[in-house]
This record gives sequence, structure tokens and C-alpha cells, in this order.
Amino acid sequence: MTQNIYDDPAFFAGYATLDRSIKGLDGAPEWAKVKSMLPPLAGKQVLDLGCGYGWFCRYARDAGAEKVIGLDVSSLMLAKAHEMTDGTGIEYRQEDLSTLRLPAESIDVAYSSLALHYLEDIQPLFTTLNQALVPGGKLVFTAEHPVYTAPLQQGWLQDRAGQRSWPVNHYQQEGERISNWFAEGVKKQHRKLATWINALIESGFIIEKLDEWGPDEEQIARNPGLAEEAERPMIFLLSASKPQP
Repeated sequence: MTQNIYDDPAFFAGYATLDRSIKGLDGAPEWAKVKSMLPPLAGKQVLDLGCGYGWFCRYARDAGAEKVIGLDVSSLMLAKAHEMTDGTGIEYRQEDLSTLRLPAESIDVAYSSLALHYLEDIQPLFTTLNQALVPGGKLVFTAEHPVYTAPLQQGWLQDRAGQRSWPVNHYQQEGERISNWFAEGVKKQHRKLATWINALIESGFIIEKLDEWGPDEEQIARNPGLAEEAERPMIFLLSASKPQP
């Protein structure tokens, strides 16, 4: 079973302080680029994998999606999503994505934001999603970039001249990485970019676009803390599709 760190009270409280939690999609600096990778959602069956507070679910519903399903392993996240959601058109369910099963050809668009790097084995989920999408259906997701997840001890290095660099160690050694982010013992999975892409291909997807996202100068001017992400990609964005017959 995937680690349910979001139900840890300390982690949940820390996560609530992030711009992504407070401002929703507009608090995610990569959102504009992600949005450009999404197909039109009007009239579609949409699935959000790791829905958290339900920000994308509400966006999809308001964009005209016929039905939206938000899945998350965390009961605290789902409780917050219910609390923040008015009206109908969204179904929230507690699910472990590592064991997810879905009806064949039942969704048009699958979406996930910064959730899939928690899964120990990504292949079963991609296989499930491919069979669950209608022909021509889209998968759009973001995950932590392997350059960021690779180091066993993450952090800046500074040389004698004061120049900072981000070490990339143990890139070829895939597997579990432990970090202390809002709580001790947060488990994430490091896998090479080739592993992500080949898992999609082997599951039957067509890769449409890969973006190793970084902030632009305007974003850094508004939020100087993003300068770190201009030095190396912290996340990647990917869109893929299920082939038409």
C-alpha cells in the first residue's frame, strides 16, 4: 500500500501552508503550462488521481465536464475537498492508486498533479489508465523530476567562490528516497526519466509532450524563491494519449 503521509497531522498542517493549498491552481507556478496541455473538458468524463483539496476537480466541473471523479488515499484530504466543494458533478473516493481498478473505456481525461512519484511501481497504474481511457483519451500529469529525486541527500552545494550547484547523485539507482518534508520519513520513489517514458509506451500510450518545467523571469521577479527551480527542473509535465483504433 502507498504510504498515506497526508493523513499524518504534522504533514497535513504543513501542507496547508503551501501556496498550492491556499491559492489552488493559481498557486502552482507550472499551472499555465499544464493547462495548455489539457484537452477541452466540456462534456468529458474526467479523473483526478491524487485530488487533494479538489482544486482541479472543481476546475474541470466548472469547465463543463460531464462528470468528475477525484481519488485520494488520504481521508484528511478528501474531507477538505468535500468541505471546499459546493454543488454537484464531482465524486470523491478514497483509493490507493497502486491497486486502482477502473471500468474499461470509462473516462476521457485522466489528470494528476505531483502524486505519482509516491507510487513504488508506476507500470500497473499506467496499464489501468490506458484500458480505462476511451480511444483518443488523454493522460496529463506532473511529477517530481528525476534530477530532483535522485540525490539521497538533497540540498545545495556551495563552492569556495560562493557559487551554488545542485548535485545529481545516484541517478541510475532507482528506488525509494526518504525525505523530511513537514514530517519525518516521507517516502518517494526515484525513477529515471527513461523509466517513466518507457512505462507509458509499454502500457500503450503515445507520448505527446514532455516539459521539464522551470520558471520564467517574470515568475522569479514575483516570487524570488522560484530562482532555485531555474537551476534544475524540480518537476516535469507530461501529456500522453491512448491511440485511436
